[in-house]
Amino acid sequence: MTFSRTPKIAPSILSADFAAFGQEIRAVEDQGADWIHVDVMDGHFVPNITFGAPACAAFRPHVKTVMDVHLMIAPVDSFIDDFAKAGADILTAHVEAGPHIHRTLQAIRAAGMRPGVALNPGTPIEAVAGVLDMVDLVLVMTVNPGFGGQKFIASQIDKIASLRAMIGDRPIHIEVDGGIDPDTAPRVVAAGADVLVAGSAVFRGGSLAAPDVYGRNIAAIRKAAQGAAG
Repeated sequence: MTFSRTPKIAPSILSADFAAFGQEIRAVEDQGADWIHVDVMDGHFVPNITFGAPACAAFRPHVKTVMDVHLMIAPVDSFIDDFAKAGADILTAHVEAGPHIHRTLQAIRAAGMRPGVALNPGTPIEAVAGVLDMVDLVLVMTVNPGFGGQKFIASQIDKIASLRAMIGDRPIHIEVDGGIDPDTAPRVVAAGADVLVAGSAVFRGGSLAAPDVYGRNIAAIRKAAQGAAG
């Protein structure tokens, strides 16, 4: 992956048809998705259960872009090798998920993946200041993690801007996840984000029988984001 701050759209397959993940992944990529975002939840760190490493391994042959795996689980370290074997390109762990985020990020890199670190809405950016030189991505949650379709938390825009200033010229992506649509996309991009996770805003109204709707949804988010990016 060549680093670029050009806005990228990463559909969350949490909003896809669970009975047809492979086809859904291919459909959104064909319709312009830049990355595929996979939300892994354990019912412990967050109040929902979704996918594990075996599901990611099943998704992998269908992903031609970037498989961006977001771990909302605790603990993390014992599962890192499983997600590496499953083919994750980026593996993001929450700073809140354990006491040794430095060790976790080291292990993700050693397993051959690009490390990311995520921040919940109530966590300040200072929590990741000491590990910025270890990561390829910082994920700012713009909803509380656990469920799709939640309302965007506007207070996170200032956090994104502060994080962008903290990152400086380091080649680190700022990803945002939660409530992203054509209205919120330009606000987060203007603050410094460059990877936009969107679930319901991409999949809403479309289907495998009408994938062009996915394309229109992705295009609308991209157009709004690019306008803010200049």
